[in-house]
Amino acid sequence: MAAKNSSVTEFILTGLTDQLELQIPLFFLFLGFYMVTVLGNLALIALIRLNSCLHTPMYFLLFNLSLIDFCYSTTITPKMLKSFVSKKNIILHAECMTQLFFFCFFVISESFLLSVMAYDRYVAICKPLVYMVTMSPQVCLFLLLGVYVMGLSGAMVHTGSIASLTFCADNLLNHFMCDILPLLELSCNSTYVNELVVFILVAIDIGMPIITIFISYALILSSILHIHSTEGRSKAFSTCSSHIIVVSLFFGSGAFMYLKPPSILPLDQGKVSSLFYTIVVPMLNPLIYSLRNKDVKVSLRKTLERKISS
Repeated sequence: MAAKNSSVTEFILTGLTDQLELQIPLFFLFLGFYMVTVLGNLALIALIRLNSCLHTPMYFLLFNLSLIDFCYSTTITPKMLKSFVSKKNIILHAECMTQLFFFCFFVISESFLLSVMAYDRYVAICKPLVYMVTMSPQVCLFLLLGVYVMGLSGAMVHTGSIASLTFCADNLLNHFMCDILPLLELSCNSTYVNELVVFILVAIDIGMPIITIFISYALILSSILHIHSTEGRSKAFSTCSSHIIVVSLFFGSGAFMYLKPPSILPLDQGKVSSLFYTIVVPMLNPLIYSLRNKDVKVSLRKTLERKISS
């Protein structure tokens, strides 16, 4: 279904490359990425669900991070894989807006969830005696509700802003998915207000979590520096290292894509940045938390031993 003020009923996605000799190798490459993403995140979800020792606020938040990564990777990757084996990669206007909505919802939700996870680490390190009270199940559910409300409201505004645009003759979308900036490029009316809305929302959706994360880790660093034993400092740093890596990967690529004007960042470079935080980051997150987390490795070993013995 096309927008009422638009003559375009479908878009043609250009995909990652128009070189035919690269289509099949790229298909198998990203199919492998997607399989690792799905298996990694679902395995982490199942592991947290099945092991009572992982039923803590930290792993409750990690459970939701894996769920979000799985969902928004699934929103993007299957359509991109189809583009490698289709002669003409077409997406209907309504399908495009639907993909944009869920993409925005999951990405914004992850952004705020990472800030909640930083707050969780701050309480665990700086206020360990009141950790279970401060991060009670009720508080965790309230924080998680806020995460998804921010994701839903941001997705609705972004999608509504793009859906209000007029798309005329040109329907060739220079991307592998329905993203905000490529769609703005196709509009045949003024997009100044839409670009302003995008910039403000992205500044909020990236800026607020980054400020929260920065303050949390500044307080964490101050607390760690007051720990006299080397072993204590090392243990405190190790509980934060996985989260710091994930935050750097996610916000680094997202800020590079959206916090620069389109004239400074060509769309072809934007596709590479989008590829990183939509495909690579969801694949790496479960690996980072699994390989760098002692509790996860111990729980995985115990689960495998139980399966083998049974």
